[in-house]
Amino acid sequence: MAALAVVETPSGKDVIAEGLLELLKPAVQQLDLHVHSVRESQVELREHIDNLATELCRINEHQKVALDLEPYVKKLLNARRRVVLVNNILQNAQERLRRLNHNVAKETARRKTMLETSGAFTPRSPSKP
Repeated sequence: MAALAVVETPSGKDVIAEGLLELLKPAVQQLDLHVHSVRESQVELREHIDNLATELCRINEHQKVALDLEPYVKKLLNARRRVVLVNNILQNAQERLRRLNHNVAKETARRKTMLETSGAFTPRSPSKP
């Protein structure tokens, strides 16, 4: 009995999926970098708000004139709360992006391996178009 060799060739869907994965990967990575920098800015802003609120409270305690800074301190604390909320949202979005990027890389590697083993894909040298 003769053994049959089955060679799997990539379908049109696989080629399109591979192209989409390669197209999305840099965008996901760039978005992840931007989210990371926004999160760092949010942390810095929160620290500045905390420092300003502390300074306003200190000034308010040492004022001889009856200047009520309490409403401004409350506004700052409210702004800080919103910054923390936005930071949490960004953190969740960044984690989803990180998982998406990981899945894209994993799927790209899987498809590339599948194409290489089927003989339908031969890697090209970067210097040769």
